Amino acid sequence: MSDPIVKMVDIKKHFGPVIALNGVSFDVKAGECHCLLGDNGAGKSTFIKTMSGVHKPTSGEIMFEGSRMNFNSPRDAMEAGIATVYQDLAMIPLMSVTRNFWMGREPKKGLFIDFDKANSTTMSEMKKMGINLRSPDQAVGTLSGGERQTVAIARAVYFGAKVLILDEPTSALGVRQTSNVLATVDRVRKAGIGVVFITHNVRHAMAVGDRFTVLNRGQTLGTAARGEITPEELQDLMAGGQEMAQLEGSLGGTV
Repeated sequence: MSDPIVKMVDIKKHFGPVIALNGVSFDVKAGECHCLLGDNGAGKSTFIKTMSGVHKPTSGEIMFEGSRMNFNSPRDAMEAGIATVYQDLAMIPLMSVTRNFWMGREPKKGLFIDFDKANSTTMSEMKKMGINLRSPDQAVGTLSGGERQTVAIARAVYFGAKVLILDEPTSALGVRQTSNVLATVDRVRKAGIGVVFITHNVRHAMAVGDRFTVLNRGQTLGTAARGEITPEELQDLMAGGQEMAQLEGSLGGTV
């Protein structure tokens, strides 16, 4: 596999006396889905915001395509090719799919928006992701949660993402919607884009992941490739190993 597109080396992030990240190293390659797993409070949100330019690391290096980067803002990261899809999706429910897809970057014909191009591009890009819209004019709020996730992912890909960070994309979805999002992630990976899949759901990670890294209390506990670790081992590592085994014993194996 090729060299990493993004490589984070010994990243530390302090907020005053609070250590949010304590020596995290992580990388993602083109055409790879690297899953970062961790429970609530593990440091996943700080990790996302550090990789995407919201936070500057206290120490450590962020390498992008072999060069050291100092992102001063999310715009810097986006211009480099790192796009983040957060759980809130940054969409306006009553606006059309097209307007949400373009979000101020609409194609122009002279002084006016070229709605024909905007609509046809939106329909085409969504179709590539496996979604056939009834109309590009329908309100994005009428779409399912999985379809809205796909709009956000398609938008990021269209505007040049080389690395796509997905923040718990399946956490609030039902089974069918989750399947649609996981299929979209697979399409994006096969298109040669590096995907950082943030989740606490081992089954969802195993469905699309090529590598798996576990984050716990701001530190990585290890990285394993597909085939090197079982779902049970990954769950055990994420949940605390010995502590979980003791709890299962006290509850009669029902955890």
